[in-house]
Amino acid sequence: MLNERSPLIPSGVCGLNVAAAACGAKTDSTPDSGSDTPTKDPRQLDTFFGVMVPTILSMFSIILFLRMGFVVGHAGLLQGLLMVFVAYTIISLTILSICAISTNGAVQGGGAYYMISRSLGPEFGGSIGLMFFLAKVCACGEYVLGLVEAILDVFGTNPDTHLADGFRLLPHGYWYTVLYSSVVLLLCLIVCLVGAHIYSRTAFVILLVVTASLLSIFISSVAVKPFDFIISHPGPGNQSTQYNASYTGFSSTTLRKNLDSDYSLDYSTNTVMSFATVFAVFFTSCTGIMAGANMSGDLKNPSISIPKGTISAVFYTFIVYILLLLMVSATCDRTLLIQDYGFLQKINIWPPLVTIGIYCASLSAAMCSLIGASRILHALAVDHLFGLPLAPAAITSSSGNPWVAVLYTWGLAQCVVFAGELNSIAALVTVFYLLAYAAVDLACLALEWASAPNFRPTFQLFSWHTCLLGILSCLVMMFVINPVYSSGSIVLLLLLLLFLHYRSPTSSWGYISQALIFHQVRKYLLMLDVRKDHVKFWRPQVLLMVANPRSSCQLILFANQLKKGGLFVLGHVQLGDLDAMPTDPIQQQYNFWLSLVDKLDVKAFVDLSLSPSVRQGTQHLLRITGLGGMKPNTLILGFYDSCTPDDFFLQDTAFRNSSMGQGSDGEYNFGVDLPSLQAHFPPVRHVESPRSLSPEEYVGIISDALKMGKNACLARYFFQLEGEDKDSKVDGSERTIDVWPLNLLQPGSRDYEDVCSLFLLQMACVLNMSNKWRRARMRIFLNVETESNDQGWVVNEEAFRELLRKLRIRASIKIVPWDTVVQHHIQPVGEPKHALSEDFLSAVNCMLLEHSSQAAVCFLYLPRPPAQRSHSQQYLAHLEAVTNNLGPTLLIHGVTPVTYTGL
Repeated sequence: MLNERSPLIPSGVCGLNVAAAACGAKTDSTPDSGSDTPTKDPRQLDTFFGVMVPTILSMFSIILFLRMGFVVGHAGLLQGLLMVFVAYTIISLTILSICAISTNGAVQGGGAYYMISRSLGPEFGGSIGLMFFLAKVCACGEYVLGLVEAILDVFGTNPDTHLADGFRLLPHGYWYTVLYSSVVLLLCLIVCLVGAHIYSRTAFVILLVVTASLLSIFISSVAVKPFDFIISHPGPGNQSTQYNASYTGFSSTTLRKNLDSDYSLDYSTNTVMSFATVFAVFFTSCTGIMAGANMSGDLKNPSISIPKGTISAVFYTFIVYILLLLMVSATCDRTLLIQDYGFLQKINIWPPLVTIGIYCASLSAAMCSLIGASRILHALAVDHLFGLPLAPAAITSSSGNPWVAVLYTWGLAQCVVFAGELNSIAALVTVFYLLAYAAVDLACLALEWASAPNFRPTFQLFSWHTCLLGILSCLVMMFVINPVYSSGSIVLLLLLLLFLHYRSPTSSWGYISQALIFHQVRKYLLMLDVRKDHVKFWRPQVLLMVANPRSSCQLILFANQLKKGGLFVLGHVQLGDLDAMPTDPIQQQYNFWLSLVDKLDVKAFVDLSLSPSVRQGTQHLLRITGLGGMKPNTLILGFYDSCTPDDFFLQDTAFRNSSMGQGSDGEYNFGVDLPSLQAHFPPVRHVESPRSLSPEEYVGIISDALKMGKNACLARYFFQLEGEDKDSKVDGSERTIDVWPLNLLQPGSRDYEDVCSLFLLQMACVLNMSNKWRRARMRIFLNVETESNDQGWVVNEEAFRELLRKLRIRASIKIVPWDTVVQHHIQPVGEPKHALSEDFLSAVNCMLLEHSSQAAVCFLYLPRPPAQRSHSQQYLAHLEAVTNNLGPTLLIHGVTPVTYTGL
């Protein structure tokens, strides 16, 4: 049985079936199929080693040592502190969402991707996961570039002479930077291929080194005495620019001068800095909050470790950044901060310790990003969201290390280092991360607003307010940093979302959209008060009873056009007694009927009933179908005659082209493939086939509907109707809708304005407003006796035209003299009072064929059924004789006032 740990159905977006086994992939807990020895459990990390250590190292990274002076020098202490508080407010709100989601169930490998996809569905999760993967890749390249910058600062040739001097042997230049970055990336690759658990234990040693470096920095601020030195930068040509800088020690004067901002030229990129660009660089130091979540596949207990470890790590780094900002602002003049990003080495009591700390922090952050990105890519590959291109990324080693995903990530990171400078890609990295954080907040907000009973996170320090504030703050800061990158990333996200929505298979993870829709629908259904119904807002809400959809597809398509935005329900009664059955057979049939609805592309619900008789089952459906103010007001039945129906499944190509498990649009049909759908519905009945419904029961259903205040419609010959399917090119311009509002079986009746006649007109008008019938011509036929001395029909005609004008019904009126028809309306000798002669019925039928044989559909007045059960067969015989060979015909008896002439 599928669950949240199951991958998606093996159906990739590239149209290729890709199974994990085919590419050698193994899940974290699945034994190697080629060996009798089970694989080693990759979940070996605890809270400290698996979450705290990688999170702290990712947040310290290169920014801690090489860009804190950059922040204070350009932005000043006050704006620098503002940046810290803004950045940590954003990540704190996101952390609350991460903790809530991660403590609501078992978290598997993939970290942020896993949490978002299992909360919002594969489309949103896949698109955000891919963008978060790209953010991690870019961050990895950024950290590598920062490390190379630090290496060249110590071991690079003299910037004044460009000559080797002692141990300063490494030449400068763009291509040299790319070469050094490639070597560092190769080192990271080798370490990451060994395995995440080995890296994590190595990371602890790195954390000790970084901590020692930080302690030396704070100690040096007190121990080192003030001094001056000269800073040189390469200038145009072979010239160099020199600056006089000072380390003052703790000084109130220095602190006062560094309070305000002084945005100037950045010597590494030759661009003038601003609040947005400086914040973009600084925020990359805060993007490591998901380092622990990305290791979720390697944690022993991710639901406990992720919240505890992430919050502890963030609090620790926040304190360190605040203290470092204050220390730098009070001890270094602005020239030193702006013109030398590696000044912390020069003012340290033992510079090599800071150098080692920089190298360790940068290398660790790069490896952490490389591992985190590879875990996200591996999770995407296991779920088969992107098909064959990512299929090899699902391969893992015997210890569970996704080494192919690591190679993918390394290759993309190699492309990123061609940027050449850390500051040049900082804005892009920050925008990607902010978008990913906004998505995490959105996932938590959706779960909270859906009010699903199973959303019970053990972490309770969050609310929908924190989620919404997190989303807004992320989006605002994205556009503050770089509107172009922000707009582009959102467009890319939407394109990926649409691509996955139309191409990815259906998942078994559950869709948050369904929970949100349920929540909103329930709320609005309660607001839909039936006591406030008004005739001017009336619309048909149809219950169409279907015995066998093989012969009813055209009628289903027609009723879909007739509903005019109202409720449309397909009803079906299965004969049986639940007491004599072990289980309810109805529940197993819903998927087949819903798949039929998808196949026909109609907006309909399905309601099935088990009952001893069709009449009793129809009564149940008329009473209980719908909810609140959305209940059927119109019953449509197929006509009761002896003609052999056609099998629509054999005519429509959509029902002949088999696609195992997939619809025509590539969507998974919830386990119902086309052969199963065809096999479920029985063949159409033959003339000799026994009927499950007697004539008396059929007429009784009509009577029941009228007694219950429902309008009744009988549909005949709709298997002849063409152009209703979604691929049809029929635009309706060649169609006509004929309406006969008079009760043709009672010639004495001349009332064209009774409730039933007006309902007939309204239904025809509704059909004329639908998409495929909008351009059809509507004709209304008025039957008059012109040979009588009474000329009242002329007045009636004028009154009827005035009525149509008031009702805003555009139709042509045709006057049909039927004196010759009425002459046959005589009581047959020896027949009951209600009987009609065959001559009269034949004359009525001939009149209808004369005027409406070419009509696309014909609306007729349905007489009220007889009260006595014994007259049912005669009633049906009259209707059959009148409509014989007429084409698609809808006989209607309305009991609901539906027209309104006021505003």
